[in-house]
Amino acid sequence: MKNLAKIVKTTVALVSAFAVAFTATGCTGAKSAKSKKEGLKITNVSYDPTRELYAAYNEEFKKQYKKDNGKDVEIVQSHGGSGSQARSVVEGAEADVVTLALANDIALIEKAGLIDGGWIDEFDLDSSPYTSTIVFLVRKGNDKDIKDWDDLVKSGVEVITPDPKSSGGAMWNFLAAWQFATDKFGGDEAKTKDFMSKLYGNVTVMDSGARGATTTFVENGQGDVLIAWENEAIATLKEYPDDYEMITPSISILAQPSVAIVDENAKKDGTEKLCKAYLEGLYTDWAQEIIAENGYRPSNEEILKKHSKDFNLDIKLCNINDFGGWSKAYEDFFADGAIFDEIYKK
Repeated sequence: MKNLAKIVKTTVALVSAFAVAFTATGCTGAKSAKSKKEGLKITNVSYDPTRELYAAYNEEFKKQYKKDNGKDVEIVQSHGGSGSQARSVVEGAEADVVTLALANDIALIEKAGLIDGGWIDEFDLDSSPYTSTIVFLVRKGNDKDIKDWDDLVKSGVEVITPDPKSSGGAMWNFLAAWQFATDKFGGDEAKTKDFMSKLYGNVTVMDSGARGATTTFVENGQGDVLIAWENEAIATLKEYPDDYEMITPSISILAQPSVAIVDENAKKDGTEKLCKAYLEGLYTDWAQEIIAENGYRPSNEEILKKHSKDFNLDIKLCNINDFGGWSKAYEDFFADGAIFDEIYKK
């Protein structure tokens, strides 16, 4: 992975360029007549920590598509907090496909009428070509002796985690911590809420996205522990092997990023076949290798086992169904006035 600070600066420049492009087209995201006619340019609106993954995947996909179809393809990327990205698409930002942190963000776009119902069954494994989980990143030596979730509520421990109101990764973080507390206190909701209040009382910086939180912890040197996507922790360890340690908690969550074609835009732009090929490509063996190399867990079990040294496959994982699915989990925890708001105000 390239230096995180450099990536963030580059991303800011790209986002600025994107904003100019949207403004120039009246915020409709309209493409050139040539692109519409040929259908060889698509925009992938993704979430924060997938920059390196899609930089690698896009290059290989373009080669494969050229080889199989004899045509060149242009792929435009956009990255940000998953919830913020979903809202930007609803508000008119160009997107032929979305590759977001969780199904609920795509459901938001579906409710706006831009994605057809049944999208979650369009691709294999609930349209989730890779998974991840939530871990802790600490500085070398682990001075605060952080081993599990209950160490994050100790006095004097400074926690970095993004904001669940804008970041899909932050929602996964919250639910993993909630499940730990639920188990610890035998389902006593009052004690679980008190635990979560203490944890978020120790949060010193709450960035809008997961990559911003990583930058705050790694580049800016703030906090004692980062609650992070596993792939973010792996990437940091690769870049700074002598400076950080990854801690796997006793329980975490199976995080399932989701992908979908933005049907309304793809139909308008004539990119439906290309979009389908692009997302189906994520399930191919060569793409699954790229996924593993970038710290995500491949959906292909054989390729996952091949890279088992990079992942703790024995970690106890809850999943979104333990919370009644994303629709219920969102309403219970993250909607305005729900449990997160209650805890954070407290």
